[in-house]
Parts: sequence; C-alpha cells; structure tokens
Amino acid sequence: MITVFNSLSRSKETFVPSSKNHIGMYLCGPTVYSEAHLGHGRTGVSFDVIRRWFEYRGFNVRFVSNVTDVGHITTETDDDGVDRIGQRAKLEQLEPMEIADKYMWSYFQDLAALGVKKPSITPRATGHILEQIEMVQRLIANGHAYERDGSVYFRVRSFPKYGHLSGKKIDDLEHGTREDVREDKEDPLDFALWKFAEPEHIMRWNSPWGEGFPGWHIECSAMALKYLGENFDIHAGGLDLQFPHHEAEIAQAEGAGYAFAKYWLHGNMLTIGGEKMSKSKGNFITLADFYQQKAEPMVLRLAYIQSHYRSIAEIGDEIIEGAKTALSRLREVKRELERRIPEASSGENPSLEKALEKAVTEFEAALDDDFNTPKGLAAVFDLTREVNTALTAGTGRSSLEKALNFYNTFVGGVLGLYHSAQSTATDDAQLLEGLMQIAIEARGVYRQNRDFSRSDGLRERLKSLGVTLEDTASGTRWKLEG
Repeated sequence: MITVFNSLSRSKETFVPSSKNHIGMYLCGPTVYSEAHLGHGRTGVSFDVIRRWFEYRGFNVRFVSNVTDVGHITTETDDDGVDRIGQRAKLEQLEPMEIADKYMWSYFQDLAALGVKKPSITPRATGHILEQIEMVQRLIANGHAYERDGSVYFRVRSFPKYGHLSGKKIDDLEHGTREDVREDKEDPLDFALWKFAEPEHIMRWNSPWGEGFPGWHIECSAMALKYLGENFDIHAGGLDLQFPHHEAEIAQAEGAGYAFAKYWLHGNMLTIGGEKMSKSKGNFITLADFYQQKAEPMVLRLAYIQSHYRSIAEIGDEIIEGAKTALSRLREVKRELERRIPEASSGENPSLEKALEKAVTEFEAALDDDFNTPKGLAAVFDLTREVNTALTAGTGRSSLEKALNFYNTFVGGVLGLYHSAQSTATDDAQLLEGLMQIAIEARGVYRQNRDFSRSDGLRERLKSLGVTLEDTASGTRWKLEG
C-alpha cells in the first residue's frame, strides 16, 4: 500500500489509482529559454524516483512532462511580462524556435546525465494551440472567461474553489500594482488565458479574438487532459508552482467542465549554503557548470535524494563531499560483489540473509510512505555494513547473489544511482577491472621477491590516481576513492 501526501487535502492518503495497473502522471516542465539549473535537477530527480517506485510496484506509468516553448512571462505571477524566449532570441540573434529547441535539448541532456528517464510524452505548448483555444472557448461559454480588446481573461471570482489547493482565500489575495492599473480586466485577480499580440511580439497565432498567444497556465490544463484524460492520477511540480500556476490549472480545467487531477504532489526548493539559490546572491548554478566544476551527476543525484522530496534540500560543499563518499561506497560494494561471487563458496550466509530481509522490508516501507528516500538510503547503508562483513568471510554465494540483486534493484533501479559512464559502460568497466588485476599481480610479484620499495611505490602511484589497495585475508582488494 502506497501513501502519498496530497497537497489538495494537505494530508497523507492511501494511493488508489484510477486504473488497477496504470498510472497517469503529469509533471510541469521547464520554460526553455536558458540553461537548466540545480532546481530543475532537483525536481527532475524527485519525480523520477517516484515514477520508478510506481514501476517497481508493478504499475505502468504514463509520464507526461511538458515543455513551455512560448515566451510570455517574467515571473510566476505576472502574465503581462516580457517574452522570455523572444528576449533571449534578440540577445542571441536567433529565431524564437531556435532558442526553444536549443535549450530544450540541453535541458534533456543535463537531466539524462542525472539518470532521469525520458517522459512517455513530451508535449510542447506551441504544438497544442488549437487545444488551448478550444478550452478558452469553453470557459467563455461557461461564464468563467471574457474577452477584452483581443485578450481573454479568466474570471477568478466565478470559481469559488480558487485558492483551495494553496490554502489561499480570494478576498485575502494581494493585488499587485501592475494588476490594479490594467483597465481591460474586470477584476485585478483575473488572469490571462489568451493575450493580444502587440506588434513587437514575435510569437503569435490566429484565434477567434485576433492574433495573439496563450497565457502561461492554459497550456498545462489542455495538454494534461489531452494525454491523460479526465480525473487522471497525479499532477506534480515544484512547490513554487502551487500558486498561481497549479491553482489556475484546476480552475481552468474544472471551469471548462472537466474533472482534473486526483493527487497533487509538490517538491520543495533547494538551498546552497543555507540560502535559496538566486542570481542576485551569486549562488546560482547551472547543471552543466556543476558537472564541470563541482562533481559528477550521480553525486548530485545522491545529494538530492538524501532529502525527502517535500523537504528543503541543501546542496552545499559539505553535502556534496559527503555524497561523493557515500556514492563511492555504493559503487564499491556492488563492484566487490560482482568480483567475489564467482570465487565464493556455495550455500547461504544466515547473518546476511537476515540483514537482506530486514533491508528489503525497511526500504519498501520507506518508499511506500510518501517516497521517503532518506529512510530508504539508511536501509541500504545498514545492509552495506553486513555485506562487507560477508565479503570478508567469503562464504555464502547464494546470499551474495541476493545482495547484488538488492543493489541492482533498489540502488540502481529505484534510486537510479548506478547510471554513470563508469558504471554503465561495460567495456570500460571490464578494461578497468583487467588493468587493476594486472597491477595487483605485479605488486604481488614485488612482495614475493621482497622488493618492497617497488611494491610500495606501485601502491602510492595508484593512490595518487584515486585507487586504494587493501590487503585482506582473502587477497588484495581495490576501490576508487570519492
């Protein structure tokens, strides 16, 4: 039984899918006008793990994540702002769709490096203009929207449930200065469904109200319903999108006469050095820069999932160094199992069998409880200590094989932490293993000949390359540090 924290009810609920073996899940994707940053990575990894857990539990997941390739906002609350994509197009002297394609593909490349699986469907806003226009027409017909001078606005006070998701009350909402001075709105709270395109606005489409472009919120309502249908299971996204974006999505969909998402899942923000990431604070980091300057992608993935998806994730230097060490342990135990299983004696190791049973139970319980990755990782590292003890003993091949299956299934399959060039390129891994065996054999010859100077020298040279040799009762072992 899986429980999820539903933002709509503000409580944990038993997850009951609309279909027995199928889950429809929608994740708000990026506006593609610049490089992906650490916040994009955190959202991507959080809901990738959730998707993987549903799949582990036997569900077929249709995972839909959109791309906003229409530039029409500058902040989450300002639907009258500067066209971000158009602005970037002028800066780089490219067409708006060149900008959208450039940063869309770099976004997917950066998330792929983090081991984030591709969506089942990736709808683009520009490819669904007709669906958005149709929804706007339904809202006008139902009395929830009105047209003014080529623009169409949603009539917020016509939808009494507006604010239910975020816990806000209509009468308590603050009116921004920009909104107050707009004379074409009936109410400052109303938001744009379709905007009249001024002469300088590059991206524009024909509509019943003249040439214009869609508002930010309408695209997700239209595309989620198109690909997942009414009353679909899960709508996910960052907590910063809960209001007004997700609130507006519900109002639009239900105002148009459709049942919308049953469960709403929101991932929290991240901090760097205890502060929210922002360009003004000088701690803004793109994923590409992190990979180049800080650490490999899998270190960042582990740093993300060390925090619960609904908690703030700290991505400071100390956390990253700890994640490097932890990832090294997870890689080393898997590599050592693969190396030692063929030479282990047959049979089971009772102590390891008991530890494995406990680890599986605790990991499954943790992920079933609103996808609690920190507790899941704790179960993994508790097991790792027992596995290392069993490896030293060198007995119980059957138990060691079960342990390897645990790491492949939960650490690799669910947490996605074995997705890296080092661990997925089979030829490179085999080459590394072969070279290390040659080095260990050469050192063994030096020691046998009592040539300790060369033996120690070889060991130190390997250490300078990040490889540590450990002499044990069952032979010499090697591992990569951090």
